[in-house]
Amino acid sequence: MADEPLSIGTEPSGLDATLGFEYQTMSGDGSIATFDAGSVHHQPYGIVHGGTYCALVESLASVSAAMWLQEKGLPPTVVGVNNSTDFLKSVRSGVVTGRAVPIHRGRSSQLWQVDVTDADGRLLAQGRVRLQNLDARPS
Repeated sequence: MADEPLSIGTEPSGLDATLGFEYQTMSGDGSIATFDAGSVHHQPYGIVHGGTYCALVESLASVSAAMWLQEKGLPPTVVGVNNSTDFLKSVRSGVVTGRAVPIHRGRSSQLWQVDVTDADGRLLAQGRVRLQNLDARPS
């Protein structure tokens, strides 16, 4: 299974689908996704739950990291080993966008940063995800 092409379509699945994530861009150089924040994303105080941001950060970093490996001709298999997400501003509703950029892409691990913003470009959360490359072969 590790040698099969990365199966990421335009339609999200799993938790991404449950949370309503929609991918605009997916590549090994960075990915962008949005979701329309609403009551299904709220914690008890009526603001978007921090776990939603963590999930967006993890998903964008993982997709980008896997695609980078695939673009290099390696098995696109990565797992997150650390997700550190800081919550900076709360929102109740509106379009939320996450943008992943690489910080480090190496043979055995990768580090990605994801900025999460509202429709006005205000930074809501920022996360870093370290991923381990599984089955990676030296280039």
